[in-house]
Amino acid sequence: MMNLPCPLVSTEWLLENIENPNLIIFDTSVHLAHKEGGGYLPTSGRENFIKTHIPGAQFIDLIEELSCPNTDIPFTMPDPTRLADILKGYGVDDQSLVILYNDGIPMWSTRAWWMIRSIGLESVSVLDGGWKKWHAEGKPVSDQTTSREPSKTLTIEPDPSFWADKDIMLENIDTGMACTINALSPEIFSGEKNQYGRPGHIPGSHNVFYGDLINQSDGTFVAAETVREKFELIDALGEKPVIAYCGGGISATMDAMMLFQLGKMDVAVYDGSMSEWIRDPNLPLNLGEAP
Repeated sequence: MMNLPCPLVSTEWLLENIENPNLIIFDTSVHLAHKEGGGYLPTSGRENFIKTHIPGAQFIDLIEELSCPNTDIPFTMPDPTRLADILKGYGVDDQSLVILYNDGIPMWSTRAWWMIRSIGLESVSVLDGGWKKWHAEGKPVSDQTTSREPSKTLTIEPDPSFWADKDIMLENIDTGMACTINALSPEIFSGEKNQYGRPGHIPGSHNVFYGDLINQSDGTFVAAETVREKFELIDALGEKPVIAYCGGGISATMDAMMLFQLGKMDVAVYDGSMSEWIRDPNLPLNLGEAP
């Protein structure tokens, strides 16, 4: 079985291997519009996918399919068995090489990558540069529907350490047991911009903006070593575990992926993130720049 580069594959690699029968490609695109009063209004990227996509790709919906149906907090991780059943429905099995891409900032692909990794699947990667780079390079596209036979077997080994919840975040404020990283913009982190209804950040957090991890020219991730110092300065590469969060546990997975590339494996994502935290007015938020 071919080894899959992890966690990123290049557009060149994908083009060379696109005929591999074990390759399963997913478009994970979600589009966000600012909502009056704070927050975002997400819409599925399925409509654009139907018009044009990478040949052989299938669309997987992070809003409807890959979100827990039993909560009003958006985008939270579904039950691992439910996630596995959805993947099996698209033909994913133990021999599959899963490639994820999206249109725009790769946070939706890294979110799906994190979710799939959290149930024990390792042969899963994100297309570096995503749809933007693939399309800009004039690589082949298609409007044809691809469907696969559902798979019968997909072995999962869920690892709850991939996730943190509100109780863990509250405990960490008192104990400092983990290094917490807010992946949002400096303006949102500091409270200068109130995006989620209550401004500020969870006390003790540091700020590593997800936008600083991306090359603006083509949407690829910057080389990990070029941002090592950002994480070293906040002791994110030390002995403490790391918990990353953002608005809804989405862009935080970009920080988590970068930490993964830097060899930091004990990382969790606060699934509810600010979408959950701001709902309780008794939960503290700090204003100002990172310590």
